[in-house]
Amino acid sequence: MVDLIVIGAGPAGLAAALAAREAGLGKILVVEREGAPGGILNQCIHNGFGIEYFGEELTGPEYAERFWDDLQKTDIEILTETMALKVTGNAVHVLSAKGGYRILKTRSVILAMGCREKARGSIALPGDRPSGILTAGTAQRYVNIEGLAVGKRVVVLGSGDIGLIMARRMTLEGAKVLACVEIMPYSSGLTRNIVQCLNDFDIPLYLSHTITDIRGKKRLTGVTVSRVDDCLRPVPGSGIDFECDTLLLSVGLIPENELTRAAGIKMDPKTRGAVVYENTETSLPGVFACGNVLHVHDIADLVTVESQKAGRAAARHVLVGREPDSPIVSIIGGDGLLYALPQKIRTVSAEEDTTVYFRVNRIFRNATVRAAGPGGELGAFRRIHMAPGEMQRIKLSREMLQKSGGEITFIVKEENA
Repeated sequence: MVDLIVIGAGPAGLAAALAAREAGLGKILVVEREGAPGGILNQCIHNGFGIEYFGEELTGPEYAERFWDDLQKTDIEILTETMALKVTGNAVHVLSAKGGYRILKTRSVILAMGCREKARGSIALPGDRPSGILTAGTAQRYVNIEGLAVGKRVVVLGSGDIGLIMARRMTLEGAKVLACVEIMPYSSGLTRNIVQCLNDFDIPLYLSHTITDIRGKKRLTGVTVSRVDDCLRPVPGSGIDFECDTLLLSVGLIPENELTRAAGIKMDPKTRGAVVYENTETSLPGVFACGNVLHVHDIADLVTVESQKAGRAAARHVLVGREPDSPIVSIIGGDGLLYALPQKIRTVSAEEDTTVYFRVNRIFRNATVRAAGPGGELGAFRRIHMAPGEMQRIKLSREMLQKSGGEITFIVKEENA
């Protein structure tokens, strides 16, 4: 029997395990399916990590190493090359070549499995099916870890952060990146990545465009990029042909929640992650979720902060017991929002200021985020600029929660609307 099992040794899992240990938890076990800890950070050799948390720029491996070094100074045990197969309230079923199939008893669980990329099949791209079509993350691994070249003339579909970063990386490797194509009228990546990865290298960004044809038998030879209308339908006669041998897909990330769903944990269709309370606890008592398995983050620093909260909450669950019964405030993402999280806040257990994370569904300038309960407006928060690719944060005071009437809905209003 262990006090805590953390599933995943990426930035979320490492931060959660360390926070639980610092909170006084005894026996902690981390389960990782890869051969080494660090998760996706191991292949992210670019800088930009740690600005918010450490106050300095680090590469992905450097950021992960900070937590790995601290973890090695503890008695936290980590099982690499071990796959978690099933989660219950008091056990995790795992499988490995060395240990075989085992059922590990535990007093609490933290889900930190991260996310995966959408592939071609999930977006139904038309045309031939040659080689040379990869997700941006796969290409990143080939180039940065395996030392392999993936192509010479490249088109990137989607403007997610990995796609933007790989547009720059491929250019630095000597490839010609012809275009970055985005079906929406705005980029889904961070503004700093648009500037540093596209603008600085004169790579054109085609907004409101998508790929309408893929050509090639054995190897990709070209794609057709067409403009889309307001309903995201290709506009006839607007096609532009690009001769290329590589197409990188950066069309979205999906939280790895197969274990979560199989455990019967309540899910949020908007985030594709678990419904959680203010301390990241799921609907299954003693099971917590954090990082990209809960909702897709834009920077690792926020993953760390959220995961440390999960680690402390798991320690409290084991050392103190379940959170006391408390009036619940439901958090709802209304007009202008893609989602808001946490979805539920226990008013008794909540901190003095509870942070709510949310994403907007389009670009807003000079806008106000309004928080309202059944009895009227509770607060208004001005924002000069908000974009879907950049997570937003708002702090709710305990007084606001107590006045909410059990429900707070967030909506966005532009000042000139």
